Amino acid sequence: MPADEIANQKRALRAELRERRRNKPFVTVERETEQLTQRLEALVTSMGATSLSAYLSATSEPNTRPFLNWARDAGIRTLLPISRLDGLLDWTTGDGETEIVSHLGWPEAAGELLGPMAINDVDVILVPAASVDLSGMRLGWGKGYFDKMLGSMGKCPPVFAVLFDDELVDEVPRERHDEPVDGVVTPSRIVPLSKRAKGLGLPES
Repeated sequence: MPADEIANQKRALRAELRERRRNKPFVTVERETEQLTQRLEALVTSMGATSLSAYLSATSEPNTRPFLNWARDAGIRTLLPISRLDGLLDWTTGDGETEIVSHLGWPEAAGELLGPMAINDVDVILVPAASVDLSGMRLGWGKGYFDKMLGSMGKCPPVFAVLFDDELVDEVPRERHDEPVDGVVTPSRIVPLSKRAKGLGLPES
């Protein structure tokens, strides 16, 4: 399929997913936030992770903040991304309170910059996504930051995308630079997708 046709498919799917997320009833969002937090806690606990990377969710994304608070209280070192103008990600542990709006319009933590290489030391990586398919292919939001990061890592720990339940689908459009994930975490389940993730002994969902 021509590259421009794939790009158009991606744009259309992202627009549909954004609209669907914006239209979620508040009571549904509240319930799914509580469920998602439990799933993320179960994932990290079952892996015995002492460090991880995650992100501050935007308004319409699955809410990661209660989980981040839990991880901080549990003494789990948590790295949060800071987007750079050159397309790379810096990392910070933040202070658990201060947030800024990035040049891309994303919420980001404020804190000491640890550099792009800091991500190499974590036990598990949690990434945002618009959708993921059953092969593990991730559809991001089009900026390329997380694909570039994952593609540059020599030894990458398990990577899980955080989604709503209906965003795990049969197939998503794929381009050469797109990077897969090992599994997904949704409000109702943890789904291992790669051979590596299936061997982790994750909790049944």
